[in-house]
Amino acid sequence: MNVRSFQLSDYKQLTVLLEEVLTTECYEQTMEAFARQLSWDSDLVLVASNQSEIVGMIIGTIDNNKGYYYRIAVSPLHQRSGIGKLLVSSLRQRFEQRNVSKILITADEHNEPVLPLYESMGYDATDFFKSFQKLSIVAG
Repeated sequence: MNVRSFQLSDYKQLTVLLEEVLTTECYEQTMEAFARQLSWDSDLVLVASNQSEIVGMIIGTIDNNKGYYYRIAVSPLHQRSGIGKLLVSSLRQRFEQRNVSKILITADEHNEPVLPLYESMGYDATDFFKSFQKLSIVAG
């Protein structure tokens, strides 16, 4: 399993993954945030690949010296195999390299099902940023 920054050649596989995993509304919000984050800082959009197949992704952003996990998605065939934790850990390393003052998890209605993943990694309720706004509003 390899975790790396998103590359333009990943786009088609990534959109197929997101369409498979996310609801229509969540997909639309995520694609908007994804595009904005790529224009701001593409190093905070990570993909997990198994050979040449994209099996997971995470979008992060930094705003006011705080790092935010925005959206994570893992292929249903690869869920519960550690890929989500690997993506979160990899993005955390990038946040730490940039000396963010705090790392928060965006807790919107679409992320609620994955909050136990973050809790299993030691995050707690004080680390959840309750947001029902789009990333573009939060970080813009």
